[in-house]
Amino acid sequence: MFLRKTIAVLASTAALVVGIAPAAEAAPRVLTYNSNGAAEFKAVVDEGAKVWNDSVKNVKLVKTTGAANITIVADNGWPRAQPTTLGNGRVWMGRQAVDQGYYPPRIASHELGHILGLPDIKPGPCSSLMSGSTGGIPCKNIYPNASEKARVEAKFRPSVMATGEWNNQFVDAG
Repeated sequence: MFLRKTIAVLASTAALVVGIAPAAEAAPRVLTYNSNGAAEFKAVVDEGAKVWNDSVKNVKLVKTTGAANITIVADNGWPRAQPTTLGNGRVWMGRQAVDQGYYPPRIASHELGHILGLPDIKPGPCSSLMSGSTGGIPCKNIYPNASEKARVEAKFRPSVMATGEWNNQFVDAG
């Protein structure tokens, strides 16, 4: 009996040393967003954040009423995002696109995608969240596709966050 326990302990230790045993999953990077200035778009911003929270594991968006990584406001222009660094920036929920018939939850998810490091993919199909307006007015897809999810996961993987490999991107508004 003692020999079996000893062998089991040694095998477990060896597995950890050579990396065979699964590593503990890293906690996601938490980004806060403040939508106090989002006016009538507050609920769709929350929906957009939930889309990303349900789609990726390396980053989580959490609503706050104070200082935040992401500030979201409403205006009468075209929706746009201004990332400053990965996971930080400002989003404008522009009424112009909504007035033209674009789907507000898609706009929110798309603009948050920019803050998470994704560029516009234009032209693109409705199945690509980051195709934005080129998905067309009838497009109601609010979810990132597999490629978009994978890119966000890669940008927020713990080794990237520790080394700061990410380079800021310019975002095409509209």
